[in-house]
Amino acid sequence: MSFSQNVKEELGKHMSPGRHCQLAELAALLHFCGQYGQEEDGTYLVGFQTENETVAKKGFTLLKKTFNIKTGVKLSAEQMQEIFLKIGDLEKPVDSLLLKNACCQRAFLRGAFLSTGSISDPAKGYHLEFVCTDAEKAAQIQEMLHNFDIEGKIVLRKKYHVVYLKEGESIVDLLNVCEAHVALMELENLRILKDMRNSINRRVNCEAANITKTVNAATRQIEDIEYIQSHGGLGMLPDNLREMAEVRLEYPDATLKELGEYLNPPVGKSGVNHRLQKLNEIAERLKK
Repeated sequence: MSFSQNVKEELGKHMSPGRHCQLAELAALLHFCGQYGQEEDGTYLVGFQTENETVAKKGFTLLKKTFNIKTGVKLSAEQMQEIFLKIGDLEKPVDSLLLKNACCQRAFLRGAFLSTGSISDPAKGYHLEFVCTDAEKAAQIQEMLHNFDIEGKIVLRKKYHVVYLKEGESIVDLLNVCEAHVALMELENLRILKDMRNSINRRVNCEAANITKTVNAATRQIEDIEYIQSHGGLGMLPDNLREMAEVRLEYPDATLKELGEYLNPPVGKSGVNHRLQKLNEIAERLKK
């Protein structure tokens, strides 16, 4: 089962205690994937256009809890009118009166994700999106996200308006808002593991770069000393530079700090670096 389906399974089991929140979540489900039709005898059927059994089950559970409507039962015109009065026109965004409270906005986002949402495998990357059929409904989701300080962006993909999140932290915040706490902890654990791996990789790459830099510098220094040695000899050098040259040749893999400790008397890194630069200048002059 995918991570996205796991999130929906968890959200499908979560039931808000208050009827006002149940109505807000049901409104999201009906507005984003609900459908209804009138039969020849004047009765109505209400359903959910989804291939996800969890979403359909949650929708019918909320219909039963909020309007005492059972699955597969035809509705009278009066019952349908009652639903419309509470839920509003399904072609339009959810009535703002149903979303006055923060708890109802949470429920709305939960229903919106169940209906239109998906989330990528966080082990591969961070991406969560809501796919909406029109711009107004996408803008409403974006507004609800903004109310919880979550920045959702909208992009037009073919005929759909997609609200998306690309940051791991934003996705964690949304899962918290929707009260998908198990999925949130799983995502957080993956984020921590990924951050640790990235940190280790950065450190290894940095150390490898430093080693390469040190090796290249040591190679150039030895080449300078060997050039001086073959074009006049180390005896032509002042005592401090001659000693520096001999120590570098004897310890080709040593760091500047280690080279300084081999000198008599010992010299700091800056002093060693200064002497090696002097040797480089002498080698350059000899080459000219």
